[in-house]
Amino acid sequence: MPNDDQARPPAGSIKEDGRYTIDLTGPSSHTLVRQKGVGSLSIGPTHLGKKADLHVAPDSHIDWTVFDAFSTPAGSPWPRFLHYTGSDAGFFDWAQKRPIEEMTWAPILSEDTGVDASPSILHGLTIELGPSGGHLNLKLPRRPLRLNVSGDLSRFSATGDMPSSLTLAPRTGRRKKDTPFLMPDLGELHQVTSLVLQNAPLGQPISLECLDRFPNLDSLSLWGNFCDVDLLARHTRLTNLELRFMPDLEDLPSLNVWPLLDRFIAYNVEEFTGKRLKQQMKTRAKTRPWTGHASVSQLRKPEWWSTEFGRPFSSWPKRLAKLANEAYDVAQANLAQARSFADAEAVITAFTLRFNTLKGIETTEREDLGEAVWQLSQSDHLIGQPITEEMAQSWFDAARDY
Repeated sequence: MPNDDQARPPAGSIKEDGRYTIDLTGPSSHTLVRQKGVGSLSIGPTHLGKKADLHVAPDSHIDWTVFDAFSTPAGSPWPRFLHYTGSDAGFFDWAQKRPIEEMTWAPILSEDTGVDASPSILHGLTIELGPSGGHLNLKLPRRPLRLNVSGDLSRFSATGDMPSSLTLAPRTGRRKKDTPFLMPDLGELHQVTSLVLQNAPLGQPISLECLDRFPNLDSLSLWGNFCDVDLLARHTRLTNLELRFMPDLEDLPSLNVWPLLDRFIAYNVEEFTGKRLKQQMKTRAKTRPWTGHASVSQLRKPEWWSTEFGRPFSSWPKRLAKLANEAYDVAQANLAQARSFADAEAVITAFTLRFNTLKGIETTEREDLGEAVWQLSQSDHLIGQPITEEMAQSWFDAARDY
């Protein structure tokens, strides 16, 4: 594909799979491989490895118009889904003429940055914010879009037209006993009418006190671990309420506190409250039938949560996760017999050494293994006094090469 814009193939003319030379960051800088049935493309720094289809330096200027020539076999723009890690916000300008179906951006910003995306046409936008870097202020597109923001929410603010729906997934702690997470001030975004809050089922709970800042809500979806659930009673305007993967609903108000509710879902929730909700749902239907979907399903006993979500290996590749869980099982069984700190140290050390020879143990996996060591230190043993977190961490650090 020549660098001269005039010599580029016409927009949407390339529909076939194959290898194409493109001028992404300069003349013939990259080779794009299109594979059958793949509608997504990931662009980012080399440290992403195979997670990125095309490698670019974080601060490289990208010519997004190189993708104008590509389309799906049906004739719509390709790629349909873009994932980009870096500092170039030029895709917002590109999207003024070439709509983007789904854009995921992990901004790498060395300073505070403002972006005017108001003329852009995006149907879905996901912003993934790491733990460090500059603040991003985004003027939202005038056309309604689905906005998802995850990670360090304190690094993000938005102005302009409100999204049709807002999903927030803050970076929370790993442990359900941590002090509840308090959502940061999100400014104008508090005016949205449809909100989804996502958290890990057994992670640090998010306090629902934050919902008092959202006065216009008529649709709310909660995923994971939350506290102050009783405060939901303040939001009497809700017409849609969804509760998923929630291990603690003891303080949930009765369904009759939401007189306008016409759609309700409780899915994978703790068993005791789930049974109460089933009865309340049936009772409500006798006086005012549900006009939308209403269901309570997959009620879970307490032990299910720890088995399904308790260990930190769920995001690992299957092969590595299998090995990690097997090593964890052995360590847990051996710790149950430990009668001294020396016994416990030997068990933790053996568990840690198991991973020194495995490929694929990077920063994220190391953090997961550190969490597994903490969990093991809290499991049953015969020592007679607790194994402190500092003690277990020192054994882990002394034995690991990763």
